[in-house]
Amino acid sequence: MSGQAGMSEDAIRLDGRAVVITGAGQGIGRCAALALAKAGGSVVVNDIDAAAAEAVVAEIAASGGRAVAAVAAIGTAEAADLCVRTALDAFGRLDVMACNAGILRDRVLWNTTDEDFDAVVATHLRGTFTCARAAARHFREQGEGGRLILVSSMAGQRGNFGQTAYAAAKAGIAAFARTWSMELARANVTVNAIVPNAMTAMTATVPMLAPFAEMMERGETLPDKVRRDFGLGGPEDVAALFVYLASANSAGVTGQAIGLGGDRLSVWAHPVEAAHAFRPGGWSPEAIAAAIETELAGARQGVGIDFM
Repeated sequence: MSGQAGMSEDAIRLDGRAVVITGAGQGIGRCAALALAKAGGSVVVNDIDAAAAEAVVAEIAASGGRAVAAVAAIGTAEAADLCVRTALDAFGRLDVMACNAGILRDRVLWNTTDEDFDAVVATHLRGTFTCARAAARHFREQGEGGRLILVSSMAGQRGNFGQTAYAAAKAGIAAFARTWSMELARANVTVNAIVPNAMTAMTATVPMLAPFAEMMERGETLPDKVRRDFGLGGPEDVAALFVYLASANSAGVTGQAIGLGGDRLSVWAHPVEAAHAFRPGGWSPEAIAAAIETELAGARQGVGIDFM
């Protein structure tokens, strides 16, 4: 029995559900694939690295689970169709599409090349779009509902220095979740975006996270303050949210951006007007300047991620 809320570890089950998770050869994707299989789900492990994908499949099989690999670089319609087809061929159905694949090409704006930008957008934004579209088409045809689990980012919610393409793509993914939750509601398909905060090989390249990455490499546990106040942990900490969102228990939750990292679980607000002002007859530049500096001054928003 778990020490929290008196629930057993296997209280939420995915038996009979087939799940595709992209970018599952390492990091958050790998941990999520293992957790989804442990909960009884049949898992398609996608990765661009065939050896990494097969290693996760073997790990799941060794624990008594069901899994197959789908090797492809996420971004194209062909890769998305391969993932869906693999699930149908191996398990006879598809119930969950978890769009996790991602890359980094961190540069400040003036140093970001077209190639950097296109690569990040192709994997994160286009990859999420193509995989979700392929799954949504199947869910509608199958007629039994489904789950789309997207992966956004704190950078997509707040912005982050040096992450031009990544922040833009992740912000777009959060917008996908809100839009698709409306479009797919009648088909009984829920759509939510995870906002993870975890040390992985990808995030370890962020300079301000380097000390925490070094701690984890040494096998040290991150301080309670880091896990709680900043909500930073390892990729295994995020896996439970994939299981929950893939399950029947989350049927009433859709269109949300839900954060998890370390010991901290959160629900992110959607963008809303922070304040407004009226001026009969419309606004001049001078009137706008006056309002921004007076009645709307307190509504100006902060940016960036608070790294402690």
